[in-house]
Amino acid sequence: MTRKIAFMASRSATAQDSLRVLEAVYGNMPAEDAELIVALGGDGFMLDALHSTQHIDCPVYGMNRGTVGFLMNEYSPDHLMERLGEAEEAVIHPLRMRANCVDGTEFEALAINEVSLLRAGPQAAKLQISVDGRVRLPELVCDGALLSTPAGSTAYNYSAHGPILPIGAEILALTGIAAFRPRRWRGALLPMAAHVRFDVLEPEKRPVAASADSKDAREILSVDIFSAPDHKHRILFDPGHGLEERLISEQFV
Repeated sequence: MTRKIAFMASRSATAQDSLRVLEAVYGNMPAEDAELIVALGGDGFMLDALHSTQHIDCPVYGMNRGTVGFLMNEYSPDHLMERLGEAEEAVIHPLRMRANCVDGTEFEALAINEVSLLRAGPQAAKLQISVDGRVRLPELVCDGALLSTPAGSTAYNYSAHGPILPIGAEILALTGIAAFRPRRWRGALLPMAAHVRFDVLEPEKRPVAASADSKDAREILSVDIFSAPDHKHRILFDPGHGLEERLISEQFV
């Protein structure tokens, strides 16, 4: 079966070489006219592709031409139409970040993986954490903290010793990064619908930056994070290698 495919590739030589091979065989449509999108690169490029095409109700099938490839399928130029026809679809919803900055500006962005806060100076950050309008942690002294979706739970969240979440779980992982005080705080699991707010304590002395995936806001005063169910991303995986299976398998490596 012939499909209208839009190919996208990262700037790496490997991805660009693969793009030329695939274009020669299957052609290349503009994303707005395509039935599906094939992204060539690593996980970082896959996130970029999902963000840049979020206005199009079009599934994205990634093929790994990078280093990690957790969101990607194995690369092969052969039998692509058959693979796309058999692919399984996972639908994920991002988080919305609204950051208020020291200079009075407001910054908004969507995050497929996580919203993270990191100290931007030599001293540890001091954060106050509220959930649904109630202060839950008056002061967290740390290098930072993050709120992760299930899709992003094996990325930065896992490196920070946060839990891996099943893709179908209506749960978010709140994880501290190098938490110093309280020493025994190990993070929290929150409902997907939770409204999480970080307030930066002593922002002039202890500056903090916030990031929604790779979109950054500097010198922030506070960050509000909540789920964005009105936005969705459709990701395609080869049968038996879907996102849910990968999240389970990652815990038994």
